[in-house]
Amino acid sequence: MYSRDPFNLRKAPPSALGYLQTAASRAQKATEKAAEAVTETVQAATEKVKDADMSFKLPQAIPNFDSAQRKFEDHVWNKFSGDEKGLPMYKDKPTSYGVKRGGGRWGKKRIAVIALVVFGALYWLGWAGSGEGGEGVDSGKKSSWIPTTQSGKKGVDWNTRRESVRDAFLLSWKGYEEHGWGYDEYHPVSKTGRYMAQPNGMGWIIVDALDTLMVMNLTKELKHAREWVSTTLNYEKDQDVNTFETTIRMLGGLLSAHYLQDALPGLKPESANEEDLFLEKAADLADRLMGAFDSPSGVPWASVILKSGEGKPSHADGGASSTAEATTLQLELKYLAFLTGEPHYWEKAEKVMEVIDNNGAKDGLVPIFVYADKGTFRGEEVRLGSRGDSYYEYLLKQYLQTQKQEPVYLDMWNESLNGVKKHLLAYSRDAHLTVLAERPSGLDGNLHPKMDHLVCFYPGTIALGVTGGLTVAEARKLPGWGKAQEDDLVLARELMKTCMAMYRVNPTGLAGEITHFELADPPRMYRQEVLQSKGNLETNAEDAGWMKDLIVKPADSHNLQRPETVESLFYMWRITGDELYREWGWEMFENFVKHTIVENGGGFTSVSDVRTVPPPSRDNMESFWLAETLKYFYLLFSPNDLLPLDQIVLNTEAHPFPRFDASKKRFKTGWKRIPRNEKGELVRS
Repeated sequence: MYSRDPFNLRKAPPSALGYLQTAASRAQKATEKAAEAVTETVQAATEKVKDADMSFKLPQAIPNFDSAQRKFEDHVWNKFSGDEKGLPMYKDKPTSYGVKRGGGRWGKKRIAVIALVVFGALYWLGWAGSGEGGEGVDSGKKSSWIPTTQSGKKGVDWNTRRESVRDAFLLSWKGYEEHGWGYDEYHPVSKTGRYMAQPNGMGWIIVDALDTLMVMNLTKELKHAREWVSTTLNYEKDQDVNTFETTIRMLGGLLSAHYLQDALPGLKPESANEEDLFLEKAADLADRLMGAFDSPSGVPWASVILKSGEGKPSHADGGASSTAEATTLQLELKYLAFLTGEPHYWEKAEKVMEVIDNNGAKDGLVPIFVYADKGTFRGEEVRLGSRGDSYYEYLLKQYLQTQKQEPVYLDMWNESLNGVKKHLLAYSRDAHLTVLAERPSGLDGNLHPKMDHLVCFYPGTIALGVTGGLTVAEARKLPGWGKAQEDDLVLARELMKTCMAMYRVNPTGLAGEITHFELADPPRMYRQEVLQSKGNLETNAEDAGWMKDLIVKPADSHNLQRPETVESLFYMWRITGDELYREWGWEMFENFVKHTIVENGGGFTSVSDVRTVPPPSRDNMESFWLAETLKYFYLLFSPNDLLPLDQIVLNTEAHPFPRFDASKKRFKTGWKRIPRNEKGELVRS
């Protein structure tokens, strides 16, 4: 089922210099001439450092990036008594958290200079040796904006590039192991951390990264993490935690680790007594989370106190829960029900879907807040960014998880996709980039031309919906393939291009948290005409007219190391076989390394302004950097039989679960949709 191609289990480099020396070693193997050039450059740089001024400071007056927009969303989801400091970031919530002011030392020390010089040399050399070609290339018609000179490059060693991602993960992991072990929040620049709850925290970062350790076959690091889970992880915390985040990161991480230790070779624990460790911890956690579902409507409360299992309403937003959060618990709880045979996990999860759908949202597009007590929507705002995103993702993935035995979720997915085409898709003014916009005042209100980085999950999800995880070449042979599927693939490609433009428009090559777009007046809508984007996203002055269509505002210019764009690149590569998506991914990875690496082995950090080179550090590493972003880069550069897309589903935190036959445990959909009329309105008997 899975590739048994051996992994390289080198000892993790202890510092940034070690990481770059490893990369330099690979360049040596690729070509002796290149290695000599790198060595000479490093030696020259080292000599210069001896006499150089050894430090310089960050600007003292970094602007405040506080934003009035979404002020109701900038709240703490997890509070301590007397402590209102922010805790680990909402996965689905862009924020304008203030940037640290004052100095701090970047440190123009020997390691920094050598690192920059070596990276620059390796960047120029391409970090590439002899290579392999693409697999399963889409032989169908491609959009003309995909240049043949980029698609299917020769001489690229994707295994080497994959190992570079592995080294980046190890650099982050070793920094966390040394300076933040057990902390739920890690600050790689100051090399400090913080617990979410006492005693000993939640293991937020450790549990979220378990399956990444497995996928990368890092057995030494996995053993250390397993020991922590076995001896230290417990949930006797008199502390409310976010229901959604705890489910997708903690519960999802434990369930995925339980699955992969059997599915991947060589990962079973040495003792048979430990084989169910992750499942037992998962069931204990889920039982505590069940209290969140004890609302009058069945829609879960936003938070739950772990020790008592008592659900709590949101601390803001008028007490309403996020729609995306309430409807992004289903993959995890359904899989747990299948493993344990306990139906209440399944029933609690699917009840939420029934309540949401019975509100009769127009054209399958749901408002972004829902009251847990009443089960009704709060407001009319519709977007596929924060608080809306993963509702749509889990419609499709629930259908795939149970081996297409629940067609109700496919119907809801198709309805929502058609609603997006009708109400939210527009084109940028000059370059005709496809923009997935928002409707802050409801579907009859004005179009707001902005895209959260979170929206970039959508092109890959569209492609997954078209083929179900098969390659395009395989899917085209199946009954039912036609123009609609081809059109959706083109849409996925165009949206993928827009997401890449959100990276390339900035000097760092990294995307801001939010990007705005210039539209024509009135906007040119997808429902009226299908346009093809112009140009190839070149950034030189002569061909960069497309850049005028994108705006990154100061309040939105931070980068949190989010995974959504590389997530979609991964799906697009696996499904279309077009190596352009791998090349785009490698470009992104290089820019993350170049602009977010921390000196002296701290790892990598989020940054405050992608429009500035070098970007100021935010001194924070979210758990999804290890759980998602680096995992997706690694999978993007791996053989396609590592976690094959037609056999697994990945939850919204990139935790893989197997597709299973629900009927074997006598599980099936326990609700039916209320009929709709031609206008999509509910028809109640």
